[in-house]
Amino acid sequence: MQTVATASGGMSNVFISAIPALYQLHLMSDDPQKDFARLITLTIVGGYFGFAFATPLRKFFIIYVARELRLIFPTPSATAMTIRAMHAAATGAAIAKQKMKALSISFVGAMIQRVVSQYAPGVLWDWHFFGWFYTWGHHNNMAIHVENWGWMVEWTPAFIGVGMLVGLNTAFSFLGGSVLAWAIIGPALVHNKMAFGKQIAPEDPNWSEYMSFGSLGLSSSNKITPSPRFWMLWPGVLLMIVVSFTELFMQYKVFWFICKAIYRACCKQLNTLYRKKNGADHPYLEAKSQQKEEDLVKDPANPEEMVKWWWWAPLLILMVILICVVMGVQFDMPVGMSLLSVFLAFVFSFLAIQCTGITDITPLTAAAKASQIVLGGATKAEGWVPADAQRLNLLGGAIANIGANQASDLVGDFRVGFLLRTAPDQQWLAQAIGTVVACFLAPALFVLFAKAYPCILDTEAETCAFSAPSVAAWRAVAIAVTADEFPVPNSSGIFAIAFSLFGGAMTIFKEFGYTGKWAKYRDYHPNFMVIGLSFTIVQTYYGTALCIGAIPAYFWNKRNPKSFDIYGKTLNPSSNSYFSIANL
Repeated sequence: MQTVATASGGMSNVFISAIPALYQLHLMSDDPQKDFARLITLTIVGGYFGFAFATPLRKFFIIYVARELRLIFPTPSATAMTIRAMHAAATGAAIAKQKMKALSISFVGAMIQRVVSQYAPGVLWDWHFFGWFYTWGHHNNMAIHVENWGWMVEWTPAFIGVGMLVGLNTAFSFLGGSVLAWAIIGPALVHNKMAFGKQIAPEDPNWSEYMSFGSLGLSSSNKITPSPRFWMLWPGVLLMIVVSFTELFMQYKVFWFICKAIYRACCKQLNTLYRKKNGADHPYLEAKSQQKEEDLVKDPANPEEMVKWWWWAPLLILMVILICVVMGVQFDMPVGMSLLSVFLAFVFSFLAIQCTGITDITPLTAAAKASQIVLGGATKAEGWVPADAQRLNLLGGAIANIGANQASDLVGDFRVGFLLRTAPDQQWLAQAIGTVVACFLAPALFVLFAKAYPCILDTEAETCAFSAPSVAAWRAVAIAVTADEFPVPNSSGIFAIAFSLFGGAMTIFKEFGYTGKWAKYRDYHPNFMVIGLSFTIVQTYYGTALCIGAIPAYFWNKRNPKSFDIYGKTLNPSSNSYFSIANL
């Protein structure tokens, strides 16, 4: 059931990144509902490519190289532990009932609060302290300047709940990044005429200084008159890319182990062919194909429970062909670009699974941006016009994103099944069923949200319930790598380079600097990935909402850890509890 659920909820990432970016750049039709069939075929070929490709990776990552690479798979392992605990006779059933009761109360309470708040937004939802001060203080200018930058409290259950889950470090990093971007750098840019805002109510003399600094419209997304959000977008995106790749490159031992494992597997296969032909092993191939017994993990599945190669291999070949056909017929993408996207999905799937298994972080941001850069170079070399180059850039990146996302999710599912002794062939069938649902559910939900919130697809919208930072990042990178002239303001580009180098250096310091007596301070090191994200999100109240959830959860856990473990806890990836999987 868990496998079906995970597969059914997959492939949503591309619909909060590449696909909305296509509409914001007017590279699709004017209505997503008109493209519904195209969106479904895109998710089908991408989803089942990732599904078929992930199948042989079970044995590779979970059996052959798991010990060598120290692949813990924290979240799948925690999921297996939770499933085992919740099915542990009377005790597990009682705890499961308590958790379901708490979940139901939280859900109903949050839903009622959100619905009622529509009728009392200034009481139950948004608290505009500085707007109030401006009104009460007879329109004092200082208060309106703070209000202009979005400093308020929003009682959003979603982000308060996220704050309870992510903890103090992430919450404070997000809030700190928001303060740096939208309380220090942003106002300094406007003061020095390096970025510009828009008047919201110019006709009202009392509110003539009420400004918007979050526009990403055409008049605000250029070198000459950039909005603070457009100026800040580039340091945020580049910082996230640099931090992602720095964390990736610090796993250099992983790449060495992977190369060894691939070379060993090739030698084993060649030795098998040599033995069939000559009746004896080849000495060199036999020696190089051997793996230390202690590096192997015993597969609990019986041979008859394994997924047969003729189940997934023909499907994989068929999906590669269909990707070329679908992308060519429906989106005018050349076969070469489609195959390049498939190759990028293949490469980034390996990287995504490795990083997820070690750190519990799937580097889809780094993978997506890297695929966009590669595809941007390919379209520039062929001299594509900007609009076509941007379409191919985003669609090719979407295929790579779907493949890597699907592969990492499904290998994680196989890890859960491995720990719970579930038959792989049954899991494979469950994944196939769940992927069918995802192929229709993800596009349908995207169309639904686009209908309910048209601002998602409109860069000229000044206000929107969703900030969609990933969409802005995909769109910005697509424009940058395909434009004849780099659209970034010079000051923003220089700051982005310096800021990202600093973030990369601090990421390296976090890995190697906290040793000995300093090791206890590692948990207090700022999360520069989250800081970069806060630069792309003009809504500063998300940081305060995270802290509203994280701070009480921290003290709750300190004072009553048993209660918090039942009602409020999500396992921390850095916790040593993940290393006691042998207890299963």
